Amino acid sequence: MSRILGHRRIATVLAAVAAVPLVIGLAGCATTPGSGAADEADPIKIGVVNDGDAQWAPFVAAAAEEGIEVELVNFGSYEQPNPALTEGELDLNQFQHIVYLATYNVNAKQDLQPIGATAIYPLGLYSKKYDDVADIPKGETIAVPDDASNQARALLVLQSAGLIELKSGGSIFSDLADVDTDKSKVKVTALEAALIPTSLPDVAAAIINNDFVTDAGLTFDDALAQDDPSDPNALPYANIFAARADDTENETYLKLVEIFQTDADVQAGLQESSGDVAVPLTTPVEELVASLEKVEADTLAQK
Repeated sequence: MSRILGHRRIATVLAAVAAVPLVIGLAGCATTPGSGAADEADPIKIGVVNDGDAQWAPFVAAAAEEGIEVELVNFGSYEQPNPALTEGELDLNQFQHIVYLATYNVNAKQDLQPIGATAIYPLGLYSKKYDDVADIPKGETIAVPDDASNQARALLVLQSAGLIELKSGGSIFSDLADVDTDKSKVKVTALEAALIPTSLPDVAAAIINNDFVTDAGLTFDDALAQDDPSDPNALPYANIFAARADDTENETYLKLVEIFQTDADVQAGLQESSGDVAVPLTTPVEELVASLEKVEADTLAQK
């Protein structure tokens, strides 16, 4: 997500409450689940969060030049694109990292699969009140995303910044219960990721998912602290295109991944919307699948 999922590039973000009708109102999908091929008369429907991100217009244009019509379906929160893909309302989605997808697959008992990587983005800590981590007073409150995968990553950022200590030492499964309150400098509260930007003035600082940074009137350069996306251990946080398991060999879908990864205008848009902090990826699909399988196994073992 992230931007997981992880998994920025904001134009207009729908409020979470406004996104529900969007899902309900989706028209018939371009494929039926498991069909593995799109009707040539229908566009390829790709679910995204923030369709105004700078990479999407050139992506749609580049796909059209290859004879592929793409329709972006915008969502206002992370909880919706995977169920929409599972139900066949979408053909692909591109909004999440491997950890987020693994969590969805395990909890929903589904088998969505990565078919290509896009980028890894650092996850940052932002504040309207303080200019440096050291300035945050003891006992203040910091907000983190409430979804499991992004929350764990956020807590690791806070621990690296010296603001909290995690009892387990920290992992992709850390949650608020893992925060050692006696040894931590700050308190931590969890909020829906899409709502954190509007709540930023009410807390000392917040971990804001990259899709929502500009909603808070911030730039990525404003981050007080962030993780390192170039760390090899960061692969589970690689953002991906996801498809239904029966569609992983669909040549049109794989061509769209190639376009995203290689088109100069798309890549320029990716950097523009990320504030030049995105680390583009062309990771082999087998490595993405292996990472997904490991995270899913680890997730099941935690249950």
